[in-house]
Amino acid sequence: MGGTDVAGLIWTGVGALITLAIFSFLYRDNVVYKFVERLWVGVTTGYWTMLLYHTSFTDKVLDPLFRHFSTQWFYLIPTILGILMWFRMSKRYGFVARYALAFYIGISTGVYIPLAIKTAILFQLQGTIRAIEPSLNGIMFAMAFLGILCSLSYFFFSKEHKGVLGVSSKIGIYTLMIGFGAGFGLTVMGRVALLVQRVIFLRDYGIELFHAL
Repeated sequence: MGGTDVAGLIWTGVGALITLAIFSFLYRDNVVYKFVERLWVGVTTGYWTMLLYHTSFTDKVLDPLFRHFSTQWFYLIPTILGILMWFRMSKRYGFVARYALAFYIGISTGVYIPLAIKTAILFQLQGTIRAIEPSLNGIMFAMAFLGILCSLSYFFFSKEHKGVLGVSSKIGIYTLMIGFGAGFGLTVMGRVALLVQRVIFLRDYGIELFHAL
């Protein structure tokens, strides 16, 4: 093989075999696919467990409690709440975990609801309510603004959708379908991009293996 990196070629070959094993599911469910699937789940679980241990548990629990307790004693509170979560495994004391879970849900709700309102509503209103420029961008913005109004009119149920409201609600349906279709197309395009990347990986490995041999 000359100056070929044998170790790198072997590990790349392992990746190529795993990719082909995953693709074997396209034929039918088989033992090889199931083995690789469980291998991926196991490796991923082990990786994220160690990553969280070194990036979160060590910094947020071990160091504050055993090295810097005098200045970071307040980390004891989330540590106790985390320990209470483990009571879910007990049939007799499982209710104790509800206190920590309720605290976590309450804090998360208080943090994320204002954030969601700001990003999903207020920023969207700010981007919608602005002057229309006499240009191509202004025309595109006017069309988008009209689509927003028509989409909102579709969800107005206090009046029968007839006349002007009926026309606007129908335009709103088309606008919604265009939005859903674009979102779905973007998702599919992302999945196809992953498939293309794997195919290119297999092609490059085949070429590298051919030259190495």
